[in-house]
Amino acid sequence: MFPWGDNRRFNSYAAYFRRTFGHRIQKVAVNAGFTCPNRDGTVGRGGCTFCDNAAFTPSYCTPAKSVTQQIDEGIEFHRRRYRTAGSFLVYFQSFSNTYAPLEHLRHLYDEALAHPDVAGIVIGTRPDCVDEQKLDYFASLARDRYVAIEYGVESTSDNTLRHINRGHDFATARRAIGMTAERGIHTGAHFILGLPGETKQMLIDRAADINGLPLTTVKFHQLQLFRGTPLAAEYDAHPERFRFWSVEEYIDLFIAILRRLRPDIVVERFAGEAPPRFHHTEGWGLIRNETLLAMLDRRLEELGARQGDLYEAADRPPKAISGDESK
Repeated sequence: MFPWGDNRRFNSYAAYFRRTFGHRIQKVAVNAGFTCPNRDGTVGRGGCTFCDNAAFTPSYCTPAKSVTQQIDEGIEFHRRRYRTAGSFLVYFQSFSNTYAPLEHLRHLYDEALAHPDVAGIVIGTRPDCVDEQKLDYFASLARDRYVAIEYGVESTSDNTLRHINRGHDFATARRAIGMTAERGIHTGAHFILGLPGETKQMLIDRAADINGLPLTTVKFHQLQLFRGTPLAAEYDAHPERFRFWSVEEYIDLFIAILRRLRPDIVVERFAGEAPPRFHHTEGWGLIRNETLLAMLDRRLEELGARQGDLYEAADRPPKAISGDESK
């Protein structure tokens, strides 16, 4: 038994929810019709170069439906697939879900929390789309309901953030995460592994930056190129700028990061999946997250590795890695 309350060699999201709620919990995605400041001209146009929200948004999610209707349809969908779910979290997923006046946010989130089957809310947004007033509102909700804010950070490199048209720097992410966590709100961050110009060594070293953030949860996804995005066009023009890993190589990369990751951080995801019709390149095909998770568990067992077993050394200069691992 590992310190997270189950037999997994990392601090898993499922175990975290069992500790928090005492039973399985399921997310229900909602599209509330938001946009992003790097789409509407506030800080830029065109959005992030990698982004296609349709690739990971369930079919029942559309802003033409009310929040309540989307919750009802999402619960119906998930109850057929996950019969053991005890309650549900509403996941405001598409685009930047704090990018609106506070009164509009109150209307949406109060409606979601009024649903009898909803235990809390998870809000996906950008670090430059929160302020003190909005965070104070979410903190008031968090006093008696589960509230989490997940920030798309994607990279700790300002050069990379400029390259992918994020419209903010890493200091903005660090500040937003700190402001959120200090209010007692569960705080998450999302990172992409494999953005152009970032080597394997850079990604492994990045664990120290992540450890310095007051995060509850973290998501990692491999870079996926979606059809019609600016990043896909960049790949066609300059494929030499990109580095893709096989499934086995990616799992070993993630384990190298995981071993250096602070043990209390909950790992929500370590890879992503999207329908093959969205992919610009072959990718990993139809492999599902459940299969990837089983592969990760086996590889951790083979290596005798676990989350944080190299964390004690994280404050010293990172050990160089050998061979082609630095590429």
